[in-house]
Amino acid sequence: MTTTIRISVRPLVEYVYRSGSIRPGFRTNASMQEGTRIHQRVQKGYTEEDQKEVVLEAELQHGDLTYIVEGRCDGIIRLEGQLTVDEIKSTAGPLDELGEGLPVHWAQAIMYAYMYAAVNDEPRMQVQLTYVHTVNSEERRLRRMMERHELEQFAAEVIAGYAPYAEMIAAYEEKRDVSVRALGFPFQKYREGQRKLAGAVYQTIREGKGLMAKAPTGIGKTMSVLFPAVKAIGEGEAERLFYLTARTTTRATAEEAFARMQAQGLNIHAISLTAKDKICFKEEESCDAGQCSMCEGYYDRINGAVLDMLEHETLMTRPVIEQYARKHRVCPFEFSLDAAYAADAVICDYNYIFDPRISLKRMLEEQKRRTVVLVDEAHNLVDRGRNMFSAELVKSVFLELKREFKELASSVPAAKAISDRAGGVDTYLLTIRKNGGDEDKLYNQEMPEELIDLLEPFVMAAEQCLLEGGSGHAEIDELLLDGYFTAQNFLRIAKLYDERFMTYAECERSEVRIKLFCLDPSALLRQTAKGFRSVVHFSATLSPMSYYRDMLGAGEEDYTLQVPSPFSREQLDVRLMPLSVRYKDREASRLAIAQLLDQLVAERPRHNLLVFFPSYPYMREVHETYMRVFAGNQADAVMQEQGMSEAERDQFLNAFQPNPERTRLGFAVLGGVFAEGVDLPGDRLNGVVVVGAGLPQIGLENNVLKDYFDRTGRRGFNYAYIFPGMNKVLQAGGRLIRTEQDHGILVLIDDRFTQEPYHSLLPEEWRDYTLIHPNKAR
Repeated sequence: MTTTIRISVRPLVEYVYRSGSIRPGFRTNASMQEGTRIHQRVQKGYTEEDQKEVVLEAELQHGDLTYIVEGRCDGIIRLEGQLTVDEIKSTAGPLDELGEGLPVHWAQAIMYAYMYAAVNDEPRMQVQLTYVHTVNSEERRLRRMMERHELEQFAAEVIAGYAPYAEMIAAYEEKRDVSVRALGFPFQKYREGQRKLAGAVYQTIREGKGLMAKAPTGIGKTMSVLFPAVKAIGEGEAERLFYLTARTTTRATAEEAFARMQAQGLNIHAISLTAKDKICFKEEESCDAGQCSMCEGYYDRINGAVLDMLEHETLMTRPVIEQYARKHRVCPFEFSLDAAYAADAVICDYNYIFDPRISLKRMLEEQKRRTVVLVDEAHNLVDRGRNMFSAELVKSVFLELKREFKELASSVPAAKAISDRAGGVDTYLLTIRKNGGDEDKLYNQEMPEELIDLLEPFVMAAEQCLLEGGSGHAEIDELLLDGYFTAQNFLRIAKLYDERFMTYAECERSEVRIKLFCLDPSALLRQTAKGFRSVVHFSATLSPMSYYRDMLGAGEEDYTLQVPSPFSREQLDVRLMPLSVRYKDREASRLAIAQLLDQLVAERPRHNLLVFFPSYPYMREVHETYMRVFAGNQADAVMQEQGMSEAERDQFLNAFQPNPERTRLGFAVLGGVFAEGVDLPGDRLNGVVVVGAGLPQIGLENNVLKDYFDRTGRRGFNYAYIFPGMNKVLQAGGRLIRTEQDHGILVLIDDRFTQEPYHSLLPEEWRDYTLIHPNKAR
């Protein structure tokens, strides 16, 4: 039986031609926006008979495999009567250094020419590469005339170069699909609610819809969404999946789920992506393409590295990636990205799909349409989305660039241009401060067009300087890179600016900070998700559901699922102390809270308790009061510190073991690393105390959000303060009951929990509480 491989032109030729095709210091398509603009400008010069953005497809045979090659070429045009494929490439590098063009670009254009000729029975085609300089708009065109047999021979050679990889993938996919079909649910039985969630996920993928699923902590949400998604891949409903997480702890849970399925016989390529600053070997070598041996010659070794790992591994976690990166001497971060394009399942941060700065841009639209996205702890995506679609600049960076490059004007060709253009940005921001008078915060609904006009030439000058080797001073080049990427992001976000944005500036002494602030990320999240086959948002705390459907950009056709808690009321002893912990009352509340903690410790000897506070200062104040008044005689009190390393976090959590010698009392903050995504089952955690309703501090951005939502017909205070705050409360309380065997005590401290809308936002099983008072805490 013949197996069919479907592949797009660009990844096909990049695989075959990337060895030696990327020159150090020379990059094309430096920015997506600039590249798109240049493409459109060149295409405007086409005649009415010319075609642009032409979708092509052709079938080729090699060995036992049939290849369906698909793609979209920039233009099919006539030049002096000759039918011509036009492939447009933008670059900030000198055009005279292109030589006769990069092999990978010729390969892409010639494959388009072959595909068009094969479908339309053309005897010959002219192939044109159009290079455009992003800074000065200079153009250079290179042309080749190719007969039909030459095009056919070239296409056959490209397929032959790709064949070893394709044959390996085809053999693997056959084994994968057999293993998926044979895979049963990897636990003896479904927990209550699991089957319902898994069924909803599978049906959603089959129909190509979206799903918002609220499912309680402890039912096994990770397996409930991964198992049906894997089944969908094996049955041809999808080709790949992305499991998106906001935290390292939830990434580990997804890895454990894949490991469990693989122990049951699943054979699937799953890879975890780790942030560059964590996985980079820069401790061993300088993280610089000119100095790091892992980067130098990367494209000569990467194909062998990817093939080796895919042939011998299935679950590719950070240690596995590092092992093969060292073996093949390749950059571990870039290696993981290249391997991710070949994997069936990718576990990664939200950024890789939603952030316009970081997203996996080589994933083409055809691939997206066959990809499922699973968004874990989806409540986090509201704030993360707002941050991803916002951008800011600070005046001091451009003032320093202006001064540093002014001194280098005689020795660095691009220095004067950088100094002048950075100076223009600095002057603009200085004017904001002067015009603001005594105001330290300035708001504007409109986008700062004048600033955008100043940033574009700065970016071009900076890019030109960096491509020419920089200033020759490492610290100055690092400053230039920082300014360049910051300005690039500002320009990128400016293109998204609409009525859902606000511009504001903060002035403090000589510093000015200007921000394009995304008030409502829902439309942009919806637009990003639109190209995928299915997007499943799931969390234990999508409450109220209407708020999260609104803020995460759910469409009217998307499904909603709310799974009730499977745990009995007897498992949870809920108590509520109606004590005011508002900022003005905090000093008076410290002793009452410390007294309550002392009484809980006496009531529950040799137990593990976590206490969550709305801020670090408040936590430290109560901790100091508790230690001073009660001396911690009955408990070992430990406290979360700001900026803890991963090792310190692990040490904090690992100390929570069953039946300690003395009660362990952990002080932590709401919304922090210990309040979410932490699993301490059984007697590792016996009680949780939540102090406060978790409301964000009243401040500039939150007040801007409140005003925006009020203007748009939504309850601004709820959207900006109450809903995000109560989500932190639900997450913290959710650390307690993780299995059917768990029992524990949950204490809520805040008089607002007895009031609306706070009371209605508590889970139903929390509302059956015992009311206690400070003098009756025992």
